[in-house]
Amino acid sequence: MRHLSYLALLAGCLLGTAPLEFLLGTRVYARWRRLLVALLPGLVLGIGWDLYAIHRHQWSFDRRYLLGVSVAGLPLEEALFFVVIPVCAVLTLEAVRRRRPGWTIGDEGDSERLSGVEPGSSPQVGEQP
Repeated sequence: MRHLSYLALLAGCLLGTAPLEFLLGTRVYARWRRLLVALLPGLVLGIGWDLYAIHRHQWSFDRRYLLGVSVAGLPLEEALFFVVIPVCAVLTLEAVRRRRPGWTIGDEGDSERLSGVEPGSSPQVGEQP
C-alpha cells in the first residue's frame, strides 16, 4: 500500500476541497477555460523544472511511494501534483471570494472595481453600472 501514498495524498486534497465547488458554488470546474489559464504556467514551469532537476541528478523520487508509471520521464504522481494542488488552491481562493464578496484580488475588471459592483454580478434596476 505504500506505493499509493503520494496518489492518496493528492486524492485527499481533491476530496477535501470538492465540497467548496458544490456547497459554496464556486463554479471553478464550470469555468474550465479560466482554470486552464490559471494552471498552465505552473504546470509548464513545474514539470520543466522537475525534468531538468531529474536529468541533472539534483532531484529524485522514492520509488516506494510511487505507482511506477511515468509521463515523459516524470512519475505520474508528480505530474498530477502540478494539476491537483493548483486546482485545490483555486477552489479555496474562489470559496473565500464567495464568502467575502467585497474582497478583491486584482482580476476584477476596472469598471467593476471602481463602480462598487460585486465581481460577476450585474447592477440592479435603477443602479448605475
